[in-house]
Amino acid sequence: MVLNELAQGMRPLDQGVNWFESLIDTEQFEVLRDLAGFCIQARALIEDGPESIRRAGIRPTHTPAVLITRGHLTEQLTKIINLPQDERVKSFRLLVALLGVADERRRARFCAHGCSHVWPHLGTGAGSEAATA
Repeated sequence: MVLNELAQGMRPLDQGVNWFESLIDTEQFEVLRDLAGFCIQARALIEDGPESIRRAGIRPTHTPAVLITRGHLTEQLTKIINLPQDERVKSFRLLVALLGVADERRRARFCAHGCSHVWPHLGTGAGSEAATA
C-alpha cells in the first residue's frame, strides 16, 4: 500500500526514501524486487523511462537511469534491483516513479469507467470494501 501511495504521489517521495534508507540490506532488496514486479504488473514500458527519470529526480547518467532506457525491461529491472548498495536509493526513486508512470497509463486505460482495484482509489476512500474483503 505504501509503495502505491508513493507512486501515486499521495506520500512525498522523500518520506519513502527515508523509510527505505532505514531498512536493512535484505529488506531493501525485497522492496526493490517487489517494486520491479509491480512495475511489470502495471505494464511499464521502456518508453516510460525518460519520464520516470525526470520524476525520480535522478540524472540520466546515473546507472539505474541508463539501464531503464536500454530495452528488454524485465532484464533491465533485474539488473537494477541487483545494483550495489550505493545505487539502491536511486534505484528506489526510479522504480517508484516508473510504477507511477505505468500505473497512471493503466488507470486511464482500464479503470477510467470504474474498476474493483483498490490502488486507483487510495485517496478517495472508494474501494475500501475491496481492501477489507
